[in-house]
Amino acid sequence: MRTDTGQVFKLEDYRPSDYLIPETNLDFRLSPQATVVTAILTVERREGISESAPLVLDGDGLTLKRVEIDGKTVKAADLLASPDQLTLLKPPAARRFQLLIETELAPAGNEALMGLYRSNNVYCTQCEAEGFRRITYFLDRPDILSVYTVRIEARRDEAPLLLSNGNPVESGDLADGRHYASWHDPFPKPSYLFALVAGNLGQVADSFVTLSGRKVELGIYVEPGKEALAGYAMDALKRSMQWDEEAFGREYDLDVFNIVA
Repeated sequence: MRTDTGQVFKLEDYRPSDYLIPETNLDFRLSPQATVVTAILTVERREGISESAPLVLDGDGLTLKRVEIDGKTVKAADLLASPDQLTLLKPPAARRFQLLIETELAPAGNEALMGLYRSNNVYCTQCEAEGFRRITYFLDRPDILSVYTVRIEARRDEAPLLLSNGNPVESGDLADGRHYASWHDPFPKPSYLFALVAGNLGQVADSFVTLSGRKVELGIYVEPGKEALAGYAMDALKRSMQWDEEAFGREYDLDVFNIVA
């Protein structure tokens, strides 16, 4: 049983981050023991913040492989790296730049069940409240909103299903029995809402037509053989989407709605 209480954050101590991350591109090459995550972050320094302000990113037990800024390798003397934090001591003078961070994870050995882990041979993520920092170094706080584009690659026999947030963009086959899928979420969100699922799951499929006439593809994913148990969940989903429209005039704004049970 855990006895630690964690860090206390008081509202009176809040201050905005010196930097923003308006765009996040993630590439996952999934493997149970050696998943490689390449994050390309569009970083923007806030107006009025000094060019000399360091960029301090959160981490949690990460293995760092490389760091680049605008395509150039960052010198070791210009950063401080540990499994739990990455600090750029000399960020570029430009207010906006691209930061590439490559990390390596072992999902099968992640017993914390935070970040990216494996459960019943399925890759899963748990990022709320501070699990995203176990995937890559990031400003892992709820006031940093970013638009996410995600590419997932895995062995097809190990993970025929590749899911993430937003809308599907493209998918295809690769060499050596691998395949990929890309996703894009056009709406900025905090890192704790990031999600990825990859594995062998059964699907219950349906659709919902919104008030404006858009067709939204619905999918509920369950362990193979349990599809018949998801019928009520699908019915409840469709009724809740209709209720949102009737009660609040809120129309679902993506092309797909997926649930992993």
